[in-house]
Amino acid sequence: MKKYKAKALVKISRYQNYFPTLEESIKEDVYKRMEELLVEEKEYCDKRNYEHMAQIITSIALYEVLQKHGKSEEEAYKLVSEKMWEFLDPSSMQKLARKSFFLPLMKKVVPFGFKHKSGTGWRYTWHLDEDSKNEFKFECNECIYAKILGKRDLLKLGAMCCHADIINYGSLPYTDFIRTKTLCQGGDCCDFRFVRYTTDAGDGWERSKSI
Repeated sequence: MKKYKAKALVKISRYQNYFPTLEESIKEDVYKRMEELLVEEKEYCDKRNYEHMAQIITSIALYEVLQKHGKSEEEAYKLVSEKMWEFLDPSSMQKLARKSFFLPLMKKVVPFGFKHKSGTGWRYTWHLDEDSKNEFKFECNECIYAKILGKRDLLKLGAMCCHADIINYGSLPYTDFIRTKTLCQGGDCCDFRFVRYTTDAGDGWERSKSI
């Protein structure tokens, strides 16, 4: 099992490029706060939650420590969110979405991946038998982002993480990504729906404004 250590989590987090630019005193305080958070959230520190916990714990620690070192709450949130989003690169997914087999592949890969990378605290509802050949949908009914961040009154960091899906899926060729609610934004679930078209956006259909 991968070790839950602050330095190891930072290295696989979406802040891996940003973190080396920080002052040493900030880095050390972030590591210290992460180790405290790992103790507090030990119940979620299992093998399958490793990558999720890297994002959650690093985000909280950075957000709090930046404020401790003089940033306002607004400045800290702006830095943490922008640096997370800057790390994302949707180009590979966009390239894959141009292939005719994209949606059938998603129907196989996504449930498999979520099963193996979602540990304690997650629950999903899949609709694989109900989907048409041009549609793929599922719901996330329980989420550790909402659970951990909600009890800390930090759901805005959860919504920040949810926005990563918009970056990754919100401009896919021939594919509309539709999400009307998330747990971190007050919904009773996160609803995911992918609809496939034979034409690209603007040519017979309009892209949804997902949250």
